[in-house]
Amino acid sequence: MTGETNTLIIEYPAEVLWALQQEPAEFEADARLLLAIKLYETGKLTTGLAARLAGVPRSTFIFLLGRYGLSPFGEAPDEIRGDLENARGASHRQ
Repeated sequence: MTGETNTLIIEYPAEVLWALQQEPAEFEADARLLLAIKLYETGKLTTGLAARLAGVPRSTFIFLLGRYGLSPFGEAPDEIRGDLENARGASHRQ
């Protein structure tokens, strides 16, 4: 895996900020988190990759999953194994 990143630009009307009573940085962080949570929920990303997308530590992401009624433990053993491998790989990169 490389440290390469990509950029996604989403335009949104200013009224969204008014409706949510948020500053741009707060809304953008929430949008990143919600995208990451949805991609995790649909099985497209592991907790580790979703946390990286959200820009938070994996432990924080796992905590936040609970706020949205989601479990950090996949239903399939392969998914749990994948999360374990990602966690082990991340600990060796430090």
